[in-house]
Amino acid sequence: MELIKKYFPDLLDQQINKLSLLKDLYAYWNSYVNIISRRKLYNFYQQHVLFCLGIAKVFSFFPGSCVMDLGTGGGFPGIPLSIIFPHTEFILVDSISKKINIVEKIIHNLQLKNAHAICIRAEKLEYRFDFVVSRYVAKIEKIHNWIKNKFRCKSNCKIKNGSLYIKGGDLSDELKKFPHAVEYPLRNYFQESFFITKKVIWISNI
Repeated sequence: MELIKKYFPDLLDQQINKLSLLKDLYAYWNSYVNIISRRKLYNFYQQHVLFCLGIAKVFSFFPGSCVMDLGTGGGFPGIPLSIIFPHTEFILVDSISKKINIVEKIIHNLQLKNAHAICIRAEKLEYRFDFVVSRYVAKIEKIHNWIKNKFRCKSNCKIKNGSLYIKGGDLSDELKKFPHAVEYPLRNYFQESFFITKKVIWISNI
């Protein structure tokens, strides 16, 4: 948790309290359903929370916007982001019901009023969003096909609607069909070696 305070020194006490509860909540629910690798629980705040909050280092969701977390799994990046952006609505989507059941419990435990979990395949969802976020779900081209008709037609702010992906490694082949994609290396924001190859990818929908 000290890592989070180090890189996000302006968090409110309420946000710090919610983020501080995360590891124990996930350790508890993980004993019932394996939603996080037990090995990664040891580095929970670095490999899960801070990694997801890399999005918040390069991008700010405006109040009133609606964001889909596609393939949320155990609630990442949607739950950490919903704590950081309390005035933005997050819809956490996954097709695996046992994972969504746990995510709903964690949302309830944290009393997150701006986060909602839905068990459905993303391409069948009838909602429209300002932004889509995703971590380690599939190749960007495949995700793009799932979400290309899921965006609101007009943006409510100066930032264009689009998608943000948290990924690692060499993405040159994956991004060939997206020449307008913008890469934000997380090593520019976080000093830990874990982030050397990690990136946030921004692709505008317009």
